[in-house]
Order: sequence, then structure tokens, then C-alpha cells
Amino acid sequence: MKKSFKLQDLGCANCAAKIEKEISQLEGVNSVRVNFMMEKLILDAEQDQFEAIFNQAQKIANKYEPDLIILSK
Repeated sequence: MKKSFKLQDLGCANCAAKIEKEISQLEGVNSVRVNFMMEKLILDAEQDQFEAIFNQAQKIANKYEPDLIILSK
């Protein structure tokens, strides 16, 4: 299952790269792309685990960018 999300308050390209790398290491993630310039997250993950992976992705994002919110498009 592949979904695209808007990132609100992503302030650092370096943080975007760290977020992408850490999310990509989660079990069940097929691919992930964090685009700093477009403020966008594209997540491709196993459908049956998608919600749990999304919740983990939000926690990872907040570790690097405490004010970052992942919004549905």
C-alpha cells in the first residue's frame, strides 16, 4: 500500500534525510521517500501493518522535528 502525506513544519533537510533513513528500517516498509523541498512523505508499506508503521513514522519524525505533523492529503 502506497500513500502520500503532506509534512507540516519540516524545517531541516538533514532531519528529513534522518527521518527517511530510520523509517526505511522499520519492518514492513517497502520504501519511503521524504522530500524536504516539497514537504512530502511517500510511504509504501505492507497493508496489514500500514497504520502501525504510520504511527511509528510519526514518532520517528517527532524525534528529529518535535513540531512536525504528518497530514493526510
